[in-house]
Amino acid sequence: MRIAVDDLTGADIAAFLDEHVQEMRSISPPESKHALDLDGLRRPEVTFWTVRSDDGGVIGCGAIKRLDERHAELKSMRTAAARKRAGIASLLLGHIIDEARAMGYGRLSLETGSEEFFRPARRLYEKFGFGYCEPFADYVPDPLSVFMTRML
Repeated sequence: MRIAVDDLTGADIAAFLDEHVQEMRSISPPESKHALDLDGLRRPEVTFWTVRSDDGGVIGCGAIKRLDERHAELKSMRTAAARKRAGIASLLLGHIIDEARAMGYGRLSLETGSEEFFRPARRLYEKFGFGYCEPFADYVPDPLSVFMTRML
């Protein structure tokens, strides 16, 4: 496996992200869906990483979005369905935390779902030291959202 910053121009990552957005739309109503589409991820304040298998296929992704000079938001964490529970998300999250720290951020926050579907994600974030918090940035309280943060 290899993790690298991605410029989001490849058809394979576009398809992988489209699948992610479609899945989030099927689980959460529009007002509670916060997944960024391809254009949202191409913004200059976003750094995006792709995890590729040894044969070059996309098996995971994740991003951070700059909120201010010391605070970033974790976005678009996803693992390919066939590779879930294989340690990819842990490997990627550790990498992103290290990269965020190296970029000078002091805090990393995230929004995820409160439904049962998102329980594995919440457990992963807890394992990496994220604690529950109030909404941050432009988020508002939402019973379908959970907010988490950690200092770096």
